[in-house]
Amino acid sequence: MTFRLTADQRGIRDQILRICATFDDDYWLDRDRNGGFPHDLHRAMAEGGWLGIAMPEAVGGAGLGITEATILMQAIAESGAGASGASAIHMNIFGLNPVVKFGTDEQRARMLGPLIAGDEKACFAVTEPTTGLDTTRLKTMAARQGERYVVHGQKVWISTAQVADKMLLLARTTRREDVSSPTEGLSVFYTDLDRNFVDVREIE
Repeated sequence: MTFRLTADQRGIRDQILRICATFDDDYWLDRDRNGGFPHDLHRAMAEGGWLGIAMPEAVGGAGLGITEATILMQAIAESGAGASGASAIHMNIFGLNPVVKFGTDEQRARMLGPLIAGDEKACFAVTEPTTGLDTTRLKTMAARQGERYVVHGQKVWISTAQVADKMLLLARTTRREDVSSPTEGLSVFYTDLDRNFVDVREIE
C-alpha cells in the first residue's frame, strides 16, 4: 500500500493551490477579523469545476472520489485559508453525498446541478440543542400532510447555514420508541431555507 499521490492527484493539488494563491494572507486575516463568508473563493472553485469533484459526471460533476475531494480540501487549508476556507465549501462537496448515493436521477440533477455550478449553497442540518452526540436521539419530527411534510424541531451549529439557499435536513418520520432499531425511522429531506415546509419528497 502506498500513500503517494498519483500524477492526477498531484495535478488536482497544484491547480487548487494556483487558485488559492489569488487569496493571500491579508484576505484571510480580514475574514478572521471581520467575519463574512468568502463568496469569491466559493465562486472561483465553482468556475474551476471543483465543487462537483466527488459528484456524478451525469449532473456536471467530475465523478472522482473522496480521496480527491480530501486532497482539494487539504490544499485549500494549506494555502493559508485554514478552516475558514475549507469549511466554506466542504458542505457542498461532502454534505450532499446522501443525494449522490440514494437520490433518484431527477433528484440528483435538480439538487446537485445548482451546487456544482455555484448558483446555490447548501447546509446539512443534523445537530440539535438537546441531543448530544447520539444522532439517533434527535427529536425533530417530520409528519406527512398530503403531498408535503411539516417539520417541528430545532437545529443548531449548522455549518454554512447563514449563507445557504438549501438545507439537507435529518429528521424522524417515526418516533424512536416506535422502531425496533434506533437507526430506523430517520429520513433525509431537501428544502428551501426560506420556507416553513419541506416541499420535496423524501430521499429513499
